[in-house]
Amino acid sequence: MVRLLAAIVLLGLMFCLPAGTIQYWQGWAYIAILIVPASAVMIYLLQKDPELLARRMKTREKEREQKKIVKLSYVFFFLAFLIPGLDRRYGWSDVPLVIVVVADVVVLLGYLLFVLVLRENRYASRVIEVAEGQKVISTGPYSVVRHPMYLANLLIYVFSPLALGSFWATPVLTLGTILMLVHRIRNEEEVLVEKLDGYREFVQRTRFRLIPGVW
Repeated sequence: MVRLLAAIVLLGLMFCLPAGTIQYWQGWAYIAILIVPASAVMIYLLQKDPELLARRMKTREKEREQKKIVKLSYVFFFLAFLIPGLDRRYGWSDVPLVIVVVADVVVLLGYLLFVLVLRENRYASRVIEVAEGQKVISTGPYSVVRHPMYLANLLIYVFSPLALGSFWATPVLTLGTILMLVHRIRNEEEVLVEKLDGYREFVQRTRFRLIPGVW
């Protein structure tokens, strides 16, 4: 709960301070789209699968390469999410209402995909690790791509600037997200092939890592 409340405060400050106003409805709608489902998932996991919730609460990476990626991602995403507020203040973009709404829907769909991944894989930790007794999951969204949770992240981040009413932030966040995910996935798969039994065979069966038909 503390983390959720902190996220609301942090996002609100990141959006409204650069915007110079709290009358930034795109920002508040975006926060609601993220926080309301996250709260529901947290309550559900507390009741049904506290072990999975504990895995999702971890933030300290063990792999050296992943630590570097996480540090870079924090800096990059913090800067990228300041642009929409500045865009709102200075009127750089004029994003039509219909595009904002569609982007909000895609962000929500990305979060729903994230929930489907949690439902399919209770070993889906926030950090790169192999738990005792962990098995390779190849069903559900994992039958389509090897990293469906990262696909959910991609959908959320790529459409976030449009949901926030900013064209200018879109290429910045899109490029940064793709670079970070590609680097993270490559390193993660090296770890999983080495430490998780059956993962090498899973790689051979499921061809695409992130986007079906692309990569």
